[in-house]
Amino acid sequence: MAKNKTTETENSVTDFINAVADETKRNDAFELLKIIQKTTGFEPKMWGPSIIGFGSYHYIYDSGHEGDAPLVGFSPRKDAISLYLSSSFENKDELLSKFGKYKAAKSCIYIKKLADIDPEILKEMISVSVSYLQKLYPSK
Repeated sequence: MAKNKTTETENSVTDFINAVADETKRNDAFELLKIIQKTTGFEPKMWGPSIIGFGSYHYIYDSGHEGDAPLVGFSPRKDAISLYLSSSFENKDELLSKFGKYKAAKSCIYIKKLADIDPEILKEMISVSVSYLQKLYPSK
């Protein structure tokens, strides 16, 4: 079975963010750190070379594939900031309708900058997503 590429590392979250070239993205990343840490109560950790994750859960798919993933995370990428939440959680569509400017994929939400979104809606989405994942994949 294939090994997961995105695993928790000991790399420095602060060093990673300080290396972000775009000043707005760098400042937004430090603000996201505060928002997500305060909302979840989890310390930020690097997952792979470019994802900042908070908390973790162990999943096992019907296919037998299993691994660990952060409960919530983000990555300040060149084109956008990627927010990693559950692909489905309670009131997702309703919350996204109030969120602000974004693009979405299955389990990613892309924003250009924090000023484009409602931080209170982000906090609610984080809380609901983390709760959903913790119920779906309870700690043993």
